[in-house]
Amino acid sequence: MFGLVPRAVWSRAVTPDDRGRIAVQHNCLLLERAGPEPAAPAAGQPPPHSPKLVLIETGTGDKLDPKSRDIFELEDRSILTALHEADCKPQDIGAAIVTHLHFDHAGGLTRLARPGEKPDWVGPSCAGTPHGVKLTFPSATIHTQEREWADALANRSVMTRTYFRDHLEPLAGQIRKVDSPRPFPTGYTPDRDELPLLSLEQRETEVLPGISVFLAPGHTWGQQAVKFTDTRGRTVVFVPDVMPTVAHLGAAYSLGYDVEPYTSMVTRRWFLDAAAAGDWLLALDHEPGHPLQRARRNDKGWYDLVRAEDA
Repeated sequence: MFGLVPRAVWSRAVTPDDRGRIAVQHNCLLLERAGPEPAAPAAGQPPPHSPKLVLIETGTGDKLDPKSRDIFELEDRSILTALHEADCKPQDIGAAIVTHLHFDHAGGLTRLARPGEKPDWVGPSCAGTPHGVKLTFPSATIHTQEREWADALANRSVMTRTYFRDHLEPLAGQIRKVDSPRPFPTGYTPDRDELPLLSLEQRETEVLPGISVFLAPGHTWGQQAVKFTDTRGRTVVFVPDVMPTVAHLGAAYSLGYDVEPYTSMVTRRWFLDAAAAGDWLLALDHEPGHPLQRARRNDKGWYDLVRAEDA
């Protein structure tokens, strides 16, 4: 989880268990649209897709085999458990947005078929044995980057067991792909502290009314962050694995399974710069403590995270 940073260093901030593991969460956000519906489109134009309920991230789900569940020491709960606690039915979710398609972010988009149910898809599990799955959110469109979808289907990853067929192939009819502008031109290598030439506003893609995404590459080439404004006027940004926990704030604290650790470091720099300048309320995807943070510039040329007490 900390790449090249020595355990003697990172364990000062995070205490591992007797198997070398650290505690992380699969944090998700359930958004409910407030206010009037978007204006009607001009004649001849399709109506905007403006769902009342939007889900950001879905966690691992319930499909991993017992051996994998033991390796990761998964709790006996899934996104369905969380939605039930929020009195929300999965069929009422109108759209889902995932930062990337690794199983711990997108695995919950499908679920195991229950006894008596007709599966939507039958194929190999992560362990290779066949099983049947259902679409978890049958009414939802699912928004991801075009590059991420292509890489996921081709299993272009440092880890060989993170893009699984049972949470990808069943989604083909639900996927809505976007192709957001890159922070830096393809083939260009930025300096460590270089900022993108295009402004963030120029690199954002609105995927739903009031909700935009922008590329934050490094962990995967097609990883995206999600940005929206809440009813209190705050700019909220869901942070992907460019900074999964508060312990990953440092410049060099990239994950060992990032496809491009150097790119992750560069992305973290400009991401924190934008977060501090815009006073973003950050929701960290794997933080097990208090996931809502704000970034502040410090006198050392880097940034501090401040717990968002007003969240």
